[in-house]
Amino acid sequence: MSTAVAGFDPTAPLVASGNLRRRRAVNRFAESIATGAALLAVAVLAIMVAAVAVRGAAALSVDFVTKAPALPGQAGGGIAPAIVGTALIVGVATLIAMPLGVLIAIYLSEFASPRIGGPVRMALDLLNGLPSIVIGLFVFGLLVSGRHQSGFAGAVCLAIIMVPLIARSSQEMLLLVPRTMRDAADALGVQRWRTVLTIVLPAAMGGIVTGTVLAIARAAGETAPLIFTTSIFADKVNFDVFGSALPNIPTEIYTLSQQDDPKGITRAWGAAFVLVAFILLTNIAARALHARSQRRITQ
Repeated sequence: MSTAVAGFDPTAPLVASGNLRRRRAVNRFAESIATGAALLAVAVLAIMVAAVAVRGAAALSVDFVTKAPALPGQAGGGIAPAIVGTALIVGVATLIAMPLGVLIAIYLSEFASPRIGGPVRMALDLLNGLPSIVIGLFVFGLLVSGRHQSGFAGAVCLAIIMVPLIARSSQEMLLLVPRTMRDAADALGVQRWRTVLTIVLPAAMGGIVTGTVLAIARAAGETAPLIFTTSIFADKVNFDVFGSALPNIPTEIYTLSQQDDPKGITRAWGAAFVLVAFILLTNIAARALHARSQRRITQ
């Protein structure tokens, strides 16, 4: 019996059907919507950065970033203590969060069974979506209530925010390491922990650093947790993370923005520009590190 379909000529040239034309039109429409959304996001970012730069330019100077703030009611002053305090708080938070995040990522990618790994990943995603003000309130009750504000309490808040970001990004980078490298180590009789420590982890280190840098950029701009934990006014540079509250840029912006003095508002815009510039430069550095680590892994 012949299997040829009546009226079908296999040698005839292909022509677009009505269904194909409809799908092309829908595809073009979807692409235009997605492109418009991306351009809108870029435009909003550009407008925001431009507004911060224009309004904060009046406050920017060498003294602004190198001198201590003036006492309440006085003009002038800078944000040097806030810059130093932000660096200390974020640095301590990174020292807490990076080892925890990397260890969690190693466990999920190398040792955890699907039955255990699934709930852990879900917990990380839930922690990543938890409002930062809730984290600040939790740490306030844990470390501040009945004691005093401190830079360490603020660092703990930021570390909680950073852990899921570092863990998830590090896990993805560990999964990109070729399986053949693990198989070769197993064939040579290398113990599993030594394989992870000397082969898998060094191969993914570039991506892990990238994820950590992105987490730093995210944590550096958090304000709500720091208001709960380290928002006491300070007019001098302080390096004591445990003894007293550390001034920091986010709470400095919040405090200055609540003043009726127009000069205080201008200084708030200047501090915002410094913070935005740091976050933008950090993200650019993270993208460069990510591209470099991807090239190393794929070689």
